[in-house]
Amino acid sequence: MRLGVAAAVVGGAVVPGDIEIAEGRIAAVGVTSAGASGLAAPGFVDLQINGFDGVDFLAADAAAYAEVGASLARTGVTAYQPTLISSPEAAYRPALAAIAAARAGTGPRVLGAHLEGPFLSPKRFGAHDPAYIAAPDVAFLERLLALGPVTHVTVAPEEPGGLDLVSLLAGRGVTVAIGHSDADAATANAAFDRGARVVTHLYNAQRPFSARDPGIIGASLTREDVTVSLILDGVHVAREAVLLAWRAAPGRFAIVTDAIEAAGRPDGRYVIGDRRIVVADGAARLEDGTLAGSALTMDRAVRNLVGLGVPAVQAIDAATRVPARAVRRDDLGDLAPGMPADVVVLDDALTVRRTLVGGVEVFAA
Repeated sequence: MRLGVAAAVVGGAVVPGDIEIAEGRIAAVGVTSAGASGLAAPGFVDLQINGFDGVDFLAADAAAYAEVGASLARTGVTAYQPTLISSPEAAYRPALAAIAAARAGTGPRVLGAHLEGPFLSPKRFGAHDPAYIAAPDVAFLERLLALGPVTHVTVAPEEPGGLDLVSLLAGRGVTVAIGHSDADAATANAAFDRGARVVTHLYNAQRPFSARDPGIIGASLTREDVTVSLILDGVHVAREAVLLAWRAAPGRFAIVTDAIEAAGRPDGRYVIGDRRIVVADGAARLEDGTLAGSALTMDRAVRNLVGLGVPAVQAIDAATRVPARAVRRDDLGDLAPGMPADVVVLDDALTVRRTLVGGVEVFAA
């Protein structure tokens, strides 16, 4: 099967010609095709998404995952990590069981759970309920890991015992991120030395940068082994801060949405866990005004980054190859021959026209 595209993004570069797919994988790129149009890119990989199109992942069942997968495909997402915010321990069991069941479903790939907490800083909890923030506790973490497919955990390493959690998780092959943290640069570097490899929504809910106290921001932007993720909704991060991170961390800059159930729906009132959210003018906030996730989609985030002057192929890389590498999924995020045919076809305006997962079309405009 050929897609009928004029070019494809392969290995972070544009290759003229069509793509051929066989048995669910990329068979060839750069294939001559008359009258072709559109750009094939790897499917988008969202490492932090709390919900989508009326579904909150803390309350979702298998049927809800099937519905949300169809909605995500319309935005070019072919793989994602359902993200669970800090919650009562009892809430994790059904949520993680649903994620385990969803991994066997069709549509966009459910990579596993991203636990954004509960081992966060009581000083930098953001929109998380401070009642559910927990001190680092190995026994508690072990119980959570036993409940389901946890693939990614955000922690605050400066809390007593936090660095031990980083070491434990890294040793188990779980992606460790620093976030919702008041860590200084020395502590951030200690966490990176122990195996933390990602920063959760850079700039937001973390110690701010200053000349003599660069914190997580300075530490992560100056290390070659750390991926920084950003929410590119035009609300969470100013233009200049986005471009600073993009220029400081080429090849390590990843787009995430941090979307809640409001994404794909109009402004109004929504929830994330038991937190009440008001979405107005595209910004999601608690009733006290605190930013609380977003209503962003991955395709919109790519276009937003291009709108800041970033070349399209590099913006696409930030939504595909970079996040896939950050979670050690070398089988995703690229269209090289032999890779799974997880593809999004974009028009000249970077609007999603088709989405395929494993060579199966899951969305067509």
